[in-house]
Amino acid sequence: MAEMPAPTHYPPLVTGLAGKRVLVTGGAGGLGAAMARTLAGQGAHLIVADRDGAAANAVASEVNGEAWEVDFLDTTALESLRLEVDVLINNAGVQAIAPIQDFEPAAFRRILTLMLEVPFLLTRAALPHMYRQGHGRIINISSIHGLRASEFKSAYVAAKHGLEGFSKATAREGGPHGVTSNCVNPGYVRTAMVEGQLKDQAATHGINEDAVLETVMLTKNAIKRLIEPHEVATLVAFLASEQAAMVTGASYVLDGGWNA
Repeated sequence: MAEMPAPTHYPPLVTGLAGKRVLVTGGAGGLGAAMARTLAGQGAHLIVADRDGAAANAVASEVNGEAWEVDFLDTTALESLRLEVDVLINNAGVQAIAPIQDFEPAAFRRILTLMLEVPFLLTRAALPHMYRQGHGRIINISSIHGLRASEFKSAYVAAKHGLEGFSKATAREGGPHGVTSNCVNPGYVRTAMVEGQLKDQAATHGINEDAVLETVMLTKNAIKRLIEPHEVATLVAFLASEQAAMVTGASYVLDGGWNA
């Protein structure tokens, strides 16, 4: 049998984003802004959604997109929402750290609302348009804590575990309509939220912030550093692309070997 000739041309890593409308929640800073910049660089039109309208406008102007100032905790307003987007990135999130017996119920509910109920409501709003056109991408920014638990993060762990299940259910329903749904599961990313956790973790554990990074956040990592936002954004761009058409119901871990 004759050998197949080696290919002389390889397609670009990410294609099919030119002109696609992409909504990223929590897009005004940190990981959300990194994703907006990366996908805009692939030709997508970004809708930067955030409660900080000024910051959302700044990022939207930078990427020639549009800003959506929105309070996602006003869930009633989202129940009648309809979204005409090709890619939905559920990224907005918050964190609170405390032992379960000291965890404020209001804080627990707020985290579950923002990081589980809101992705449901936005996905619900986006699917009719995606179904009509026979194509769509739902990308849920989960966490290593969507797969594993840590102490003092009961609400965050519960919300992310729920998001994992919801993403898989969306994949099952959306597949026949050309819609994929996946989770991205980073470890600790260099963002303002993680930097804020250093102080909270230090107080909870009774150690200084340098010790938190070494003995709490990165103790299980094989690669001893924080993840950079652009590294997560690159994976998100792949999942949004045409090359990822058969990737659905999956959870992609970027954690420097933590889960291993």
